[in-house]
Amino acid sequence: MGKENQSFNEAIKTYLDRRSKEDSLFAISYAKANKNISECYDYIIGEARKRGGNAVAMTDDEVFGLAVHYYDEDNIKVKKQSGCKAIASNKQQKQASKPEPSKPIVAPSKRGKKKEESSAMQFLLFDEL
Repeated sequence: MGKENQSFNEAIKTYLDRRSKEDSLFAISYAKANKNISECYDYIIGEARKRGGNAVAMTDDEVFGLAVHYYDEDNIKVKKQSGCKAIASNKQQKQASKPEPSKPIVAPSKRGKKKEESSAMQFLLFDEL
């Protein structure tokens, strides 16, 4: 797994850990023995591909919502994803407990324009495939 995907997994895990501490009902789902962060990653990538093919930008809320859904549902079939690159923009936030509103980011064009960075954590899936 690439460094970008590792950062993506860490961002998801950090969110889910915090949510399980704050939400006792989610903590039960999060503790399921048949669920893990690696399969959660594959689920999110698979769902993103269904939405947009090879290049997808998603807000924090969309990505975290898919992660929570993966843990809440028992009948989800997950297919191993390969050849994917997921990037989490991890600019430090002043208030970790109160995230800023999410704004989608745009993948860079082939003409060399720089992508805009948001101060909130953003996920860019399938960058430069």
